[in-house]
Parts: sequence; structure tokens; C-alpha cells
Amino acid sequence: MEEKKTIFSGIQPTGCITLGNYLGALKNWVDLQNDYNCIFSVVDLHSITVRQNPAELRKRCMDFLCQYLAAGINGEDNIVFFQSHASTHAELSWILNCFTYMGELSRMTQFKDKSAKHEDNINAGLFTYPVLMAADILLYQTDLVPVGVDQKQHLELCRDIANRFNNIYGDVFTIPEGFIPKEGARIMSLQDPTSKMSKSDPNVNGFISILDDTDTIMRKFKKAVTDSEGEIAYREGKSGINNLINIYSGITGKTPDEVVAEFAGKGYGDFKMAVGEVVADELKPIREKYDDLRKNKDYLETIYKTGAERAYRISNKTLSKVKRKVGFVDRPF
Repeated sequence: MEEKKTIFSGIQPTGCITLGNYLGALKNWVDLQNDYNCIFSVVDLHSITVRQNPAELRKRCMDFLCQYLAAGINGEDNIVFFQSHASTHAELSWILNCFTYMGELSRMTQFKDKSAKHEDNINAGLFTYPVLMAADILLYQTDLVPVGVDQKQHLELCRDIANRFNNIYGDVFTIPEGFIPKEGARIMSLQDPTSKMSKSDPNVNGFISILDDTDTIMRKFKKAVTDSEGEIAYREGKSGINNLINIYSGITGKTPDEVVAEFAGKGYGDFKMAVGEVVADELKPIREKYDDLRKNKDYLETIYKTGAERAYRISNKTLSKVKRKVGFVDRPF
């Protein structure tokens, strides 16, 4: 019997988990978890490249863990943990920093984008963020990494670092592949459909949180930006309608062509309401399960403690091998 391949993925605990995160990541994770060895992390180390309120960050970490589980991730069969609870991530990141070139990091488009947004805090962590991401992946001998368009460049750098290390020291790291489980469109802002839906959007009407209640969801879809044509069609130049079609398609599993056929002759108002209703119906049980889980602190603690122990045990095997390869004296304890 063929051994299951390993998948690693994580989301930063900043803002909230949006409908875009759900359709682009979480919903896919739920589909993958029975066929792969899955490791899902709340990647809190990554979040501090931007200044955080400590109490709020702690709360959001727990919120995100809860949302993973509420969305359908099985925290007992899979490894679900906080990245900062496995010190191996930070340790390997430092070692890999020494095998990564400044020129490679300076070409990362996300560094350029985030530097422009946070001109008063362009820190070294923001610059070396992709190296920590590489450590996250390589520690678990990960075969497949679910990636969106905005993370492909980081995965390519991860592969380059792994190949460089392997060429010097032998077969140490599995070279990960990017993995898109099924065709899924990028979900855009409801207020600016030329930009990705983002939890950091200052306009709260631009994104749907997976914890938004039905009234809030319907109100946001009513305000969604469309165009003046009045035709429900999927084509270039109709970014607002294309986005709504992609959302409806992502929830229902129908193709964009099937969605267009279903709403032929209907107006934008009717279509917005229909999209809002399927989204609200999809997210309601997640919100209800989240509310129940958030009250069960003992269960949540069991999940993240067990997850961290398992994550550390697996990742430390890789880290120990790396340390031996680069010439460190074996640790005495």
C-alpha cells in the first residue's frame, strides 16, 4: 500500500479568517485530510513582522485554532498546533538563513508590497520571512504545499534553498511541490474586485469573515461592487460579477458556466441575494460550532498540546540531521 504523502499548510493569525481563506485554503484542507498526512499550523511567528497587541494576538491564535476545527479539520487525526510551540521552526530558520542569498530575498514581491505598507517598520523579520516559511515546510519532509498565486514565489525559494542544501550535504530535505487540490478561483474584495479579498482590508464591507452572521453577510453582498451592464456573464471586464460567480461556484461546486446559465435573465440584485444566501448557509454551522468550541478550553488545550508534541517530535528528526550535517556537536539532552 502506497504511503500517504505529507501536506503542510498554515494561516497567519492576523485579522480574521475570510471567505477567501475558507474557499482557498480551509475548505480544501478538509477535503485533503483523509488522503494525506496533514500538518496544519497557526503560524504565529510569521505574524510579528507587523507590531501586534500581545493580548489580542493570544486571543486571535485561539480564535484561529477554533475556526480550523469548526470548519471541519479533525484535530485528533491531524497535527494542529501553534507554530511558536515547536522551537524547531525558529532554529531551522536561522540555519537556512545562512544558505539563502540577499539577492533572492530582495526579489520577493511580498517584501516589496509589505515594506510599502509598513514604511516605519521594515524589519529583518519581514525580509527573511520566506526563510521561516521554508523551514516550516522542510522540517516535515513535506511533499505537497497548497499554495495560492501570491505564495508561489516563496515556494520556489523554498525549493531553491532545499536543493542548495542537498547539493552540499546530500539527501537531507524532500523537495516540496506546489499543490492545488482542485481548480479554484481567487476570491476578490467585494468593494474592489481587482484586489484579493484580505482580512487587513480597512473597508469591512470588502471581506466576509467566516464568523459573520447572516444579516452581516447579506448586507455586505448587497453592497458588493458590480458594473452598469446588468448582464450576469463571466468574461473579462466584469470583475465584480466574475467574483460573485466564483464565490457561488466555490460554495456550490458548479462551474462558472453553470452559474451563468442558472441566473440567465435575472438581475444583479437577485444574484447578489442568491450568493449571500449560499454563503450564509455554508458558514452558519461553522459559526455555531466555533461558538461551542470556544467555550471548551480543556479540549482546545488538549488539541494544541498534543499537536505541538507530535509536530516537535517529527520536526526535530529533520533538525537533528541538519545540525549533524552542518557540523554542530550533538546535543547532550
